[in-house]
Amino acid sequence: MNGLFQANIADRGILLDPRTKLFALLTIIVFVLGGMGTLAPEWLNVLISITPLVFLCSAKQWGKALGFGAVYAAADLFLIYGVNSVNGAGKYLLIMLCTLIVRILPGMIMGAYLFASTTVSEFIAAMHRMHMPVQLTIPMSVMFRFFPTVLEEFFSINSAMKMRDIRFGGKNADKMIEYRIVPLLICSARIGSELSAAALTRGLSTGTRRTNICRIGFRMPDLIVFAIMLCPYLLLILKKAGAVSW
Repeated sequence: MNGLFQANIADRGILLDPRTKLFALLTIIVFVLGGMGTLAPEWLNVLISITPLVFLCSAKQWGKALGFGAVYAAADLFLIYGVNSVNGAGKYLLIMLCTLIVRILPGMIMGAYLFASTTVSEFIAAMHRMHMPVQLTIPMSVMFRFFPTVLEEFFSINSAMKMRDIRFGGKNADKMIEYRIVPLLICSARIGSELSAAALTRGLSTGTRRTNICRIGFRMPDLIVFAIMLCPYLLLILKKAGAVSW
């Protein structure tokens, strides 16, 4: 995992099946981003949110794990203990900002880990195992190449604009948005079209069953992650049935 959204088979930490990572991402979206976590205990919501941190640590991405953990902890602690210590209009802005961080950041990090630790071949094989239609498989497989390519284009545009002194504090700061955003939008549209054409050229749209040399399957780490991610659903069902209360 050399960079965000870039797959690296040699250094991706815990070997998990793509379906396990998709289920973990879905759980984070449902309970953290979707608000279902408000029906569960706070400790369980935090446990789900820090799951991506464990994955990053397993891949030896210490800097990203530390940054994610520090930002999430600061935002969560402020919402729990620091709300009453701030007054004025800034209080509501901080509450909104910290709420967005607590809700959105775990899903973003889990999505980044999914992209960085899964190759396109593994993802397509997993989608075929789940009997997903090609109308869903093709766009999602294109996304695995889209984000890394767009990031490369962004860094290239950024370097070119710095050479022309188009940056904050430079002589041409007023042109920064136009000279950076417009080329990035044009490149994004072109990259999406090219990747879609490449996916169709490789025969992803055919109805025949494709062969794949990559090996996927459920192992002990997958069972452990599945068990952890199933806990919120089971507790929610038990709470609806009146078997537990908190």
